[in-house]
Amino acid sequence: MNEPIRGKLEAAPVSSAEFFARSQARLNFDVPPGLVDPNIIPRTGDSGNDRMLEIVAQEQPVRPAAVLIPVIDHPEPTVLLTQRSPHLSSHAGQISFPGGKIDATDASPMDAALREAMEEVGLEREFIEPIGYLDLYGTAFGFRILPTVARVRPGFTLKISEAEVVDAFEVPLAFLMNPENHQIHNKEFRGMERSYYAMPYAERYIWGATAGILRVLYERIYLS
Repeated sequence: MNEPIRGKLEAAPVSSAEFFARSQARLNFDVPPGLVDPNIIPRTGDSGNDRMLEIVAQEQPVRPAAVLIPVIDHPEPTVLLTQRSPHLSSHAGQISFPGGKIDATDASPMDAALREAMEEVGLEREFIEPIGYLDLYGTAFGFRILPTVARVRPGFTLKISEAEVVDAFEVPLAFLMNPENHQIHNKEFRGMERSYYAMPYAERYIWGATAGILRVLYERIYLS
């Protein structure tokens, strides 16, 4: 079931210069304590989602993870996304950002995101300028995801790791930051209704955590 987005929204400006200027002004590299503390529940503003995250935090250990939001600095910027392998144990086949769990050897969540981007799609660090962390995002699998927003210089060559992802592609930032493309879908979780965002693009179905994080990016950069 699709529902309209509630509240006063505006189609977002998407010029490269304005997006990066706002991101640099509004983001930083302070690591939120909720990344590892199960007693701190990332709030979504949706009562069903918030209750789901409370239940998950009580039942299983927190699983810290990091993703990279690679915004490619074209004249009309794009976001690099991946399609996960259908053989993975979680989020198999879904559209995602480059990323994964934070290892003990990672110096920071940002370093974890950069490492995963290199391992999954061969995106080299020399092309990446990290800008700051977005808000912490919790999932039904117990993951606490800390996204790093980054400016990516064009000219890179990708090398896909087929064990982890089957494809990498770009979506215009203008499309992803336009609230008219932010659909709300609903599903049941243990008798409670919870909502989630979906942003279908051509034959790609962007939904779940990826669409939710993109929605947070829109609210943080264009509405806050």
